[in-house]
Amino acid sequence: MKKFFVTVAAVILPLIMFTACEKDNGTTGTLKLSITDAPIDSDGITGVFITVTEVQYHTDESGWKVFEDYEGPRSFNLLDLQRGESELLGSFEMEAGTYTQIRFMLDAPAMGMGQHANPGCYLEFKDGTTQNLFVPSGAQTGYKAVGKFTVPMNGEVEVTADFDVRKSVVKAGASGKYLLKPTIRLVVDNQAGQIAGGVSNIPEGKDVVVYSYKEGTYDASEADDPDVEETRFPNAVSSDMVDGEGAYHLAYLAPGTYDLVVVATVDGEFEEVLGIVEDILVESKKTTSVQIDIEEL
Repeated sequence: MKKFFVTVAAVILPLIMFTACEKDNGTTGTLKLSITDAPIDSDGITGVFITVTEVQYHTDESGWKVFEDYEGPRSFNLLDLQRGESELLGSFEMEAGTYTQIRFMLDAPAMGMGQHANPGCYLEFKDGTTQNLFVPSGAQTGYKAVGKFTVPMNGEVEVTADFDVRKSVVKAGASGKYLLKPTIRLVVDNQAGQIAGGVSNIPEGKDVVVYSYKEGTYDASEADDPDVEETRFPNAVSSDMVDGEGAYHLAYLAPGTYDLVVVATVDGEFEEVLGIVEDILVESKKTTSVQIDIEEL
């Protein structure tokens, strides 16, 4: 009987050890995290610079945890990352599973703390001047990004954080200081599609901005003058200013049906809604071409 027990143990123990090792090797995956931006369209701003000192992710069990492999601090001009351009923040090993939040810790002056000599977050203007970009809640609370993604076991998921500067950079009321307010979404790259095309018959002396909305979500009241520290067209998923060639490009859109709200501006200031193009289907990894003729809106 003793000999039989030893023999069974000799067989079972290696199996247990193998299973344990297999489990350990199979509970993690890799997140490849990048950042991108939708353009800003006012105040002659030519650069929106941020410095990311730390990146965190959220779990229901442990709360916020730090990506220890992030090599920071790193500085970015978000306006260089438009129309589908992005920059890799890093590849991070983490527990396999589904996540909904990432947080970016910034080197930024907090409101009420005075001017910093060399702030990590600032704006640059056409005339070459710069101005600090404040984070209302302070650098300690960071800049939260929201969106669902799944890290597969022994696999990889590529996710892009869209900062959408148009909605994120606002002016404070009385002080006139510029604030960076968190409006950021997470997009799984292999699920995202895009809309691109051209705009013709643009009114003379005007610029055109194209806003994408989830189907049926646009309300005409969004074109009204916004409240202090708020933006016009707040529920737009993304936007792009039509360039000198008459082209626009809306990248990193989740699959679904969208409406395009076409807007005229003069010197960066809103003038009027020119029209709406409805029922645009976006599919994963595909570009939907939509040509817009202003005279037909």
